[in-house]
Amino acid sequence: MLTWGGCISGIRMLGSWLVMLALVTMTLACGGCDEEKATADAQESEKESEEGYFSTLDYILMAGVAAGGAYYLLFRDKEEEKIPAYEIKPMTIRQESVVDKGFIAKLRKTERRLVVFYGSQTGTAEEFAGRLAKEGARYGMKGLVADPEEEDMDQLQQLKEYEEEIGKPCLAVFMMATYGEGDPTDNAMEFNEKLENDELTIDGLKYAVFGLGNKTYEHFNAMGKFVDKKLEDLGGKRIYTLGQGDDDANLEDDFITWKEAFWTAVCKEFDIEASGDDFDTRHFEHKVLKEGEYKEEKVYTGEVARLKSYITQRPPFDVKNPYMSPIRINNNIHKEGSGRHCMHIELDIEGSRIRYDAGDHVAIYPTNNVQIVDRLIELLGINGDTIFTMNNLDEDSTKKHPFPCPTSYRTALLHYVDVVALPRTHVLKELAKYTEDNKERSQLELMAGTSAEGKTMYQNWIVNDVRHLLHILEDLPTCRPPVDHLLELLPRLQPRFYSIASSAKMHPTSVHVCGVVVEYKTPTGRINKGVATTWLKDKVPAEEKEFKVPIYVRRSQFRLPNRPQTPVIMIGPGTGLAPFRGFIQERAWLKEQGKPVGPTVLYFGCRNKSLDYIYEEELEAWKESGLLDLQVAFSRDQAEKRYVTHLLRETGENVWQLLQQGGHLYVCGDAKMMAKDVRNIILEICKEHGDMSDS
Repeated sequence: MLTWGGCISGIRMLGSWLVMLALVTMTLACGGCDEEKATADAQESEKESEEGYFSTLDYILMAGVAAGGAYYLLFRDKEEEKIPAYEIKPMTIRQESVVDKGFIAKLRKTERRLVVFYGSQTGTAEEFAGRLAKEGARYGMKGLVADPEEEDMDQLQQLKEYEEEIGKPCLAVFMMATYGEGDPTDNAMEFNEKLENDELTIDGLKYAVFGLGNKTYEHFNAMGKFVDKKLEDLGGKRIYTLGQGDDDANLEDDFITWKEAFWTAVCKEFDIEASGDDFDTRHFEHKVLKEGEYKEEKVYTGEVARLKSYITQRPPFDVKNPYMSPIRINNNIHKEGSGRHCMHIELDIEGSRIRYDAGDHVAIYPTNNVQIVDRLIELLGINGDTIFTMNNLDEDSTKKHPFPCPTSYRTALLHYVDVVALPRTHVLKELAKYTEDNKERSQLELMAGTSAEGKTMYQNWIVNDVRHLLHILEDLPTCRPPVDHLLELLPRLQPRFYSIASSAKMHPTSVHVCGVVVEYKTPTGRINKGVATTWLKDKVPAEEKEFKVPIYVRRSQFRLPNRPQTPVIMIGPGTGLAPFRGFIQERAWLKEQGKPVGPTVLYFGCRNKSLDYIYEEELEAWKESGLLDLQVAFSRDQAEKRYVTHLLRETGENVWQLLQQGGHLYVCGDAKMMAKDVRNIILEICKEHGDMSDS
């Protein structure tokens, strides 16, 4: 009698013999096929059919194989290989493996009760999540920061069980930024799908949500609102009201105000109190590496994630693995005398397998201004070539380093942190600790606080005067923080997104970018420059000079209608024209293919026709061909300023007719002013020509 182990082993061996038998059969069959093809004589073919597919020898061979298999299974010496008896048990190994790797296991390891998830595109939501989680220690609720992309979000359903296990209530907080047209950030896409498809059951889950958005956009805080409402619908219990941060106003102030009220609500709900003790705000441990403690080839030199990824390129290319794209063209498409520099850049993607559609975005990873970095190194009194590493003090965190380590101070300041971002109040609070002069320290502490006076000073001295870190160190000469703390406090340098100004139908091997170089004078008399545009400006290719920049393409919801016959109305003054250039190119290509194309209307505006009318020749040619209905306003070519909004009102009847035909209307440009004006004018047109009311 065979044991379970013997049966299992026997079945496996029988399976192996059957595979061998099948292989023999297939070999014989293939041999028969070749023979049949090689035979030209029809009579011989017919004879082969009558005689059967296998010969006598074939049957003898197969019988021998079968007999050998039977002998092995039934008569082999069992004493040679003793197989232990097995018990059939439920398969729990997979579940345990998931738990060991998930956020529940990390909470269990140190009996934490707070987990803070973040959906972040530029790093701000991640920063807020880290600050909130760290502050939880003051309330006896040390938190865990978690990236939903790297966690099994189904484990939210197990949080209730974990509560029962430790005998204390738990809390999940979600810091959710909104991207584009009300879309989730890249790292929150899968979580968003789970919520949309009602894949989670979270009865009793205690939660709170803070949204990060911008009121100038139509879908203000769409993700924050959606997550807050959906968690409630799925059975969660809201601990505190949804916070809505507005980046157009003061996002930092919105967060602090919400955070203070949030902790008050948590204390009441969980019956806890804040500790009067100060808590350590540091997240990372800094270590300088001496010669022999690191290998030169293992030191990061600016790569986003994988070491040497800028040298050894491997697709697919994405946010963590950008493609080093050669710049083929970099021209200033403004005329001399405009006072501005508008770049038309063509990025080569041939052989990269990168695909894009008109309306998508290209992300470009920039490098900080070398002069600013050199000045910071000088003021901080450090050697920029020093190699160091920074390790997370929280062993359970998925983020082991603030940026790729080990690296040098110079590389970190050039590639990994945003040295010209306006510092938030928590940064000023930390800077105050390293300021010797009482007056200077008091000023920083005041701006870091929540008093009305402090908020006003922060708005004037930091925001209105556009002071970044270098300016603060120059204006407060006794403020000299250690470089490692600065590197921890400063936000990560993020890629800059540009609407792609081309169509892959016409330009499958290149991505076009259109952008004005940012440069302006601040109230303090300093000249501030845009990080990416200033860096790109001088990368003009020459015969023996090639420049490559790290890029990847991000899909967008900004799309042409599926039916080419559908009318489109595009409103894009200045560089807001960029995505519409791609739209028009695509419709021009479709027309060349003999396909019917619907009305294509563009409202474009600039200051002067002779100075900053970008892509003039292309637009006028499309107009002449009958493809494009071009409406152009030049604001400064006459006594009274004239904008695209004036053109919209004047052609209101045509706009209404196209909308009645199912036309799609697109707006790209200044979201703060122009987009609002356009929206109001479209409402007026609908009322006047469509006899519609506000309701």
